[in-house]
Amino acid sequence: MWFWEKDSVEYEVFKKYEPALIAIGIDFSLEKVQDALEAGTFGLEDALKSTIEYVLWLQKKERQVFQNAILIQALDEQWKPRAWQDDYLDLPNLVSSGQRWWNSAAKMWGYDKRNQLVADVFYDNGKEYIQFTNGKKMLVETAWLWGWERVLQYATT
Repeated sequence: MWFWEKDSVEYEVFKKYEPALIAIGIDFSLEKVQDALEAGTFGLEDALKSTIEYVLWLQKKERQVFQNAILIQALDEQWKPRAWQDDYLDLPNLVSSGQRWWNSAAKMWGYDKRNQLVADVFYDNGKEYIQFTNGKKMLVETAWLWGWERVLQYATT
């Protein structure tokens, strides 16, 4: 699924918006979405912002949303955002499950313990993982299912 080199500007832009795009329901495993992303590097950031902005507007108006089609069209037609606000990325409904877990871990374990145990929360092939400092990793969804005590034991052994 990697469309660009990891040290490229496109990759950096994509990673900035990836959690919000996943949160609104973009399916990066779809071939049409992948093709549009590979072809749509010019104006990439504007297209990603426009997609998020438009889907939020449709959701607010309680209209039917076809997220993948919107992203493809935004990339193909090089949409420009109309009323983008940087704080959109901080909206609770656009924060990834991993970011919610990260924030909750600080509340449950304390900042120091979380920072000692958790090296990173990252995406790999559309799945979100927690990388622990002991070398183990776990799907974020598994961490939510296991609960705090079991994950703490896993992270410390």
